[in-house]
Amino acid sequence: MKKDIEIPIAKDVYIAMVYEWNEEFLSKDWNAYIINNRKTPIEMALIVSKGYDDQIKTSTMRHAIGVVAAKSFEKVELVQEDVLRLNNEFFVTYYADNKLYEKRFLFEKGTVNEQHLIHIPLVEKDGIFAK
Repeated sequence: MKKDIEIPIAKDVYIAMVYEWNEEFLSKDWNAYIINNRKTPIEMALIVSKGYDDQIKTSTMRHAIGVVAAKSFEKVELVQEDVLRLNNEFFVTYYADNKLYEKRFLFEKGTVNEQHLIHIPLVEKDGIFAK
């Protein structure tokens, strides 16, 4: 029976922290983005995020994004500097090709900083990909 269950592998969907200028607050902020590098759109994207370490746990945030078009991205949330001192987990669930996909992304504490910035394709800004 177990051998008959197909568990699809999530590919070409990423979470990235992008370091960008905030015109409203006149400062640079870290924003989490979901990136769809697939050739087809993803639908009903649900993103659950939280920060944690051995002693501290943030509130769990839930975001729903109806459709993320093929080869595009959507902003998920602003991440405050205090939260970046913790492990930041993003659990992503979405539909594509009539299947349900899920994947866990993690930014380990201390890894989201200016020293680790790289160019993020599609978004065309500097940031950091989650593991």
